[in-house]
Formats: sequence, structure tokens, C-alpha cells
Amino acid sequence: MPETPNVTYSFLGPAGTFTEAALAQVPEAQGKPWRAVNNVGEALADVVSGRSVAAMIAIENSVDGGVSATQDALASVPGLRIIGEYLVPVKFVIVARPGTTLKQVRVINAHPVAYAQCRVWLEATLPNHGHIPASSNVAAASSLFENGLADAAIAPPGIDQHYDLVELAHDVGDNPNAVTRFVLVARTTEIPPPTGADKTSLIVELPDDRSGALLEMLEQFATRGVNLSLIQSRPIGDALGRYRFVIDADGHILDERMSDALLGLRRFSPNVLFLGSYPRADRAPNEFTSRYDNEIFIEARQWLTELITGEPRA
Repeated sequence: MPETPNVTYSFLGPAGTFTEAALAQVPEAQGKPWRAVNNVGEALADVVSGRSVAAMIAIENSVDGGVSATQDALASVPGLRIIGEYLVPVKFVIVARPGTTLKQVRVINAHPVAYAQCRVWLEATLPNHGHIPASSNVAAASSLFENGLADAAIAPPGIDQHYDLVELAHDVGDNPNAVTRFVLVARTTEIPPPTGADKTSLIVELPDDRSGALLEMLEQFATRGVNLSLIQSRPIGDALGRYRFVIDADGHILDERMSDALLGLRRFSPNVLFLGSYPRADRAPNEFTSRYDNEIFIEARQWLTELITGEPRA
């Protein structure tokens, strides 16, 4: 009998994380096995090894920006593609063991990112509290049972459905509009068809550390009417002054303006990593002026062909 294809999906666990909430938005993952992992590296290793068909990882937060651990991991693991993105509103609650009141809380368990996003509320409500960092939001809650060092934890809403905890306060985040962007990563060369509301993710290295190099890179997009929704620098690590840039560009690789921009990037940079073209989570149509329509690029290529061949177009 032929082998049954692996349909496991990996996500940053344990159960109850925002990453699990993002994976719950993927129709193809419903009813399939889900594997909780401890970090981004393990999630991507699952995909590379074939242990999982895809992995859900956080890549950007509307408050803190890009997730550097994810960006660096994607830059170092070849053969991976982003096949979709998903948005999860970020809300936080304060939970504790039964019998604990808010006035009794002196020490808080919290993931550093969650702690930073609740700092104003904490300083106003618990001005003398201490903080113990946790590896994840759910780990912050579960660790309340492992030792007596913390009195409460910052965790996602609904965590009390997974653990014997009580909610002491809700909506403790300082920014009510906070959203985390997640991407589904797979080992594939297939590109989803363009929808008109797409995003293309890239990692681009500058050729050298000199005046104007960054501007030259950005001009590859600007001169073709391609808007950038994210650009973040990350050190390459081999020498001071050497950087790669994580880029999200509005559009699809099959859009003429985007493909032309990628050709320009490839001529400019020694290393361009294409992470994928995929539908935007918000489904907002990509906006650009008519001078960058596909037909404009096609006509220009036809004009050049006529000049080279001397043959008029049919």
C-alpha cells in the first residue's frame, strides 16, 4: 500500500497560545493532527524533516514590529515558503491559582513581549510588582503550578479552560488594537495564484556597506510602483556593518511590476531569498497607479522586441 502522506501541522505550544488560534484559521488544518513545539527553530525543523506538512509561526506584531527570531530562522533555513498569513488580535488577562486576589499579587510570570505590552496597566495597578520571564504566554500560566515564585501570570483569554486558574483581570493590554501576524510555512515550490490582494516576502542582502546601497535597493521597488509594508534590518553576523533586510512588498510575483522589481533586485544583490507570494490576511486589494498596470510592462517588452528583431507586432 502507498504511504499515507503526513498531514501534521506544527505550532508554538502548548495548547491555548495565539499561534494555535492562528492555526485554527487554516481550513486545511482542521481535523488534522497538530504538533505543539517549543520554539520557531523546532517548528521549521519539523517542516524540513517532513515531520509536519507546515508550521504556523509569528512573524510580526503591530506593537513590537518584526519577530527577529522568526526572521533570522527563515534566513538560515533554505527551501521554505510562506503559503499564507493570518491575523490574531492580541488580548491579555491576568490569571492566578484559585484563592488568589489581585491585591495579593507581588510577582508576575509573563513572556517578555506580553509583559512589554501590558506595562502601563501593570505599573498603574500593581506598581510594586516583580517580573519573571516565561518562554511563552501559556508557559507563564502553567508555571504557576510548577513553583511558588510567581503569584499570577499574563496569559491569553480562555487559558482558564485549559488550567485550573482564575481570571483576576481582563483586557490588560495597553494597546486595544494590537494584532500579531502569523505565517504558515511549508516546504513547497508551488505559488498560490494571484488574487489582487497579495503580499510577497523577501530577504535581501546589501552587496556592500557603502553610501547609497540601501537607497539603490529601495529604488528597485519605488521605480516600479511597488509599496513596501515591512522593511526591517537584521545583522548577517559575519562582520560589522553587514545587514540583510526582511521585506514585505504589496503584490504577487506574477504581477509584472513585482517580477520586474525582483529582476532588478537580483541584478543588485548577491543574495535574494524569495519567501513566497500569498494572499493578504486582510484581503485588502493592492493599490497602485495605472502607469504600473501589467499591460504597461508587457507593451514595453513588445516594443523592445520590435526594435531588436525589426519585426512589427502582429
